[in-house]
Amino acid sequence: MVLAAGASTRLGEPKQNVRLTLETGAETLLERTVRVAREAGLAPVFAVVAPGYSLPPGTGAQLVINEEPSEGMASSIRVGVAAATAADAEAVVILACDQPFVTAEHMKALAESRDEIGASAYAGRKGVPAYFPARVFEDLLALRGDAGARDLLREAREIPLKRGELDIDTAEDLKRARELYADEPPV
Repeated sequence: MVLAAGASTRLGEPKQNVRLTLETGAETLLERTVRVAREAGLAPVFAVVAPGYSLPPGTGAQLVINEEPSEGMASSIRVGVAAATAADAEAVVILACDQPFVTAEHMKALAESRDEIGASAYAGRKGVPAYFPARVFEDLLALRGDAGARDLLREAREIPLKRGELDIDTAEDLKRARELYADEPPV
């Protein structure tokens, strides 16, 4: 599931609509994240968005509307896990749409966690993208606020993610991501 319901207040524009390259027709951060998840063989892919958001046809994600995005990340996780539960998913991989250096290979490595929780490791910590087997869905559904699933990741299996610490929250982050992306785009 791709989390993309945040208000992007520090960036000043919806980050899910940001394009890393300024080329006409370039994909948005959300479109890129969905594509990478699909290339990794993850299915179905749920894009958790705020009311009023839509994806272009052919993106390959099922939209899940978070009616309470102002609560924070936990509300998006809950609606995404509810959609995954309804689809009889054996696990979920939680991704944020604002991490431009996530690759399909990294997603495949996370999915190898099977019955363990798997977390991306970067900047001395564990975070998203992260893999959660169905046995912890109830824990994910109990989350509240903006902390996300941080507590569940403490004992997670670690998979290193190069440049995973770069997420796009501010204009400076976006500028840096565009510079790095131009020099060495991820696969």
